[in-house]
Amino acid sequence: MMSRVSVVVIGSGPAGLSAAIAASSDGASVLLVEREARLGGILKQCIHDGFGIVRYGERLTGPEYAFRDIKTLEQTNTFVLLQTFVSQISRSGNTFQLTLCNRHGLVQVEASSIVLATGCRERTAKQIGIHGMRPSGVLTAGSAQYYMNIMGQLPARNSIILGSGDIGMIMARRLTLEGTKVLGVYEAKQTPGGLLRNVSQCLNDFEIPLHFEHSVSRVSGGQRLRAVELCRVDKNLNPIRGTENYVKCDSLILSVGLIPENELADSIGVPISGDSNGPICDQNNMTLIDGIFSCGNSMHVSDLVDYVSESGEIAGRSAARYMGRERRLLKVNASKDFLYSVPHCIDFDMLRGETVMFFRSKETHENATVKVIVDGQELFSQQYPILRPPEMERISVDLGAALSPESNIDLRMVF
Repeated sequence: MMSRVSVVVIGSGPAGLSAAIAASSDGASVLLVEREARLGGILKQCIHDGFGIVRYGERLTGPEYAFRDIKTLEQTNTFVLLQTFVSQISRSGNTFQLTLCNRHGLVQVEASSIVLATGCRERTAKQIGIHGMRPSGVLTAGSAQYYMNIMGQLPARNSIILGSGDIGMIMARRLTLEGTKVLGVYEAKQTPGGLLRNVSQCLNDFEIPLHFEHSVSRVSGGQRLRAVELCRVDKNLNPIRGTENYVKCDSLILSVGLIPENELADSIGVPISGDSNGPICDQNNMTLIDGIFSCGNSMHVSDLVDYVSESGEIAGRSAARYMGRERRLLKVNASKDFLYSVPHCIDFDMLRGETVMFFRSKETHENATVKVIVDGQELFSQQYPILRPPEMERISVDLGAALSPESNIDLRMVF
């Protein structure tokens, strides 16, 4: 017998928790599906503080932040399935059929709408072209964090960290505090890949060297990593011959980027943006497949968990109110100076108050002004002392009075 709910939320990280809470609070019957044994997503292993500053006005650790949402979820009527995978999604008329798999076998569920809160994954050594065998000791930063903070195991004594993303810098500090000698953080680009506050708090405060325009070209070792080959790279990130340098270490920690997890979205034909690597969505976080919503890091990789939760609330509330009507979508045209912006389009008939927009700049720019222009009329303008690709920006714009069903919406950056 097939179970019937209004909303299925897939993933129980901060976005999924917020989506389930919002949908349930709006009166929908909600099923939350999680593949792990505990709720909370990546927050479970993020024992450093800095979460919740925007949302709660205080600095929380990852588990503390997740705990608040989990306790709120328990006050709702949300039904939770743990250690459960979604193996298939199909559509029949106005409803979706999901096949779930867990230790009890297959479960069939029918839903009016689906929220994809599947998060993101880390790039691996093979995805960035590091040569050599596959010795133990080559880990992504998230895996190293899991070993230390969940399993209580120290994965390294002498470590090289490749990439200056936020989790890489946070792990440089964490490893140092536990007695590992971090020999250096190496970044292929000319600027840090993460927030500047993490450069200061995680590297400078612990005297961990940060080297720009360097990469790892090869790993050496049989069963265990023995050394890495470091080299300088040119502006196109290609290795420069003659600059190779072997450094002995027993661990290589990779912090070389995150990719939104969208295999499920792909499987049901949801169009994916080549810029954000997440589904193309409107301001209500509905994808171009009616009834399918996306939020959090599966839609685009965010810097702050507070904004991940915000997008989950929008998706959950919108999914609960989904009525299967036809949309009139207006494309948001971002100029070439933007790496990406979301939402990608605006549902003209569902404008309610101000529209929240997120963006990243393609390059580092000083004294830049971001403008939102509708049919030649400037609706919003904000100046920034500096814009950097690793730092996401958030703006809120009232589009309602200026839009018509044929309007042109432009997001521009001027210097």
